[in-house]
Amino acid sequence: MKGMTLTRPEQHTGQSVRTQFDLTDRVAVITGGSGLLGAHHAEAIAEMRGRTVLVDIDGDQARAVADRVAERYGVQAFAIAADITRGEAVAGMVQQVIQRFGHIDILINNAARNPKQERLDADSGASSRLEHFSLADWHLDMAVGLTGAFLCSQQIGIEMARRGRGVILNIASDLGVIAPDQRIYRRPGVPDDQQPVKPVSYSVVKHGLIGLTRYLATYWADQGVRVNALSPGGVFTGQDEGFVKRLTDLIPLGRMAHEEEYKAAVVFLVSDASSYMTGANIMMDGGRTVW
Repeated sequence: MKGMTLTRPEQHTGQSVRTQFDLTDRVAVITGGSGLLGAHHAEAIAEMRGRTVLVDIDGDQARAVADRVAERYGVQAFAIAADITRGEAVAGMVQQVIQRFGHIDILINNAARNPKQERLDADSGASSRLEHFSLADWHLDMAVGLTGAFLCSQQIGIEMARRGRGVILNIASDLGVIAPDQRIYRRPGVPDDQQPVKPVSYSVVKHGLIGLTRYLATYWADQGVRVNALSPGGVFTGQDEGFVKRLTDLIPLGRMAHEEEYKAAVVFLVSDASSYMTGANIMMDGGRTVW
């Protein structure tokens, strides 16, 4: 391939399967670290003896998660309050991590603005609709979900490439592959032009993360940096029965995901167990995108 240094396949190291999943002393930066999935990503890495850095604009919540992870798993976990939409804030965050640990092995781009079904029910649905979606919300969603992932990947990826190894995992979504079925968000008795919908920006961000994954995977492949995406489906957190029924009717397995069901997939994708995988998007959606 022009412009890329081709190397012979490395010899098989003879690592056991258990060893390949081991993350002892590896340093993982997780954006959106105080969120539902962010906390579970941290727990998964800590369970495999990795060290976690939870980055979030809400420093207090991120510290609470880090303290809980450190106490439960007996590993180093700490939080950094940072606005990942600002390049200087990302640079400062990376510098803090490097000063503390000397390197970064794993980046999980998890931060996103995601309006939950409950919020769509509580708010006026009209503002979520394409016809009325504000430019301010569009810019903010892009900044957090896509620009933040770009900035973190850029600055941490440079450090990884210098060391000749590292893993970036982008948390996308089944809605990064398919369009949202807006029927599942409908509320009875609400006029059509005021029905809540999944905003256009969410789909664009998640599609963009998959594109970013493929670009970075090829860009840094010859420098030992692997980049993959994980596309979860909906996680059950006590949503309205009607919403759950409408969504699960679209899923072959007939249910939403449990909170902890993505942990093992995250460990696989950031560990040596996936050493021959890059540029992939792993669908983990109960089969929704198969139908």
